Amino acid sequence: MNVNIRAVHFDADTKLVDYVTKKAQKLTNFHDRIVKVDVFLKLDNIVHNIKDKIVEIRVHVPRQNVFVKCSSKSFEESFDCALDSAINQIKRKKQKLAAA
Repeated sequence: MNVNIRAVHFDADTKLVDYVTKKAQKLTNFHDRIVKVDVFLKLDNIVHNIKDKIVEIRVHVPRQNVFVKCSSKSFEESFDCALDSAINQIKRKKQKLAAA
């Protein structure tokens, strides 16, 4: 499984990249056929210069893709929220596939 991390309009430090990579590797516990995981880290400063951190995760599985987006005041919190949502979607799609 490849984990691609893209920081949009800023440079991510190594601690953040290591955190995201380590946590994203846990997705293999929930589905064994994950090909690639794309993680997009973005800054959003629309409202009064308060910079919200947005994390988008796209999980590529053969014949199905999962996309989640979450934002909060820190990248770690946003990533954890998005990862939980991705895990829930993967579990639901896997159950639906098994039931069919």
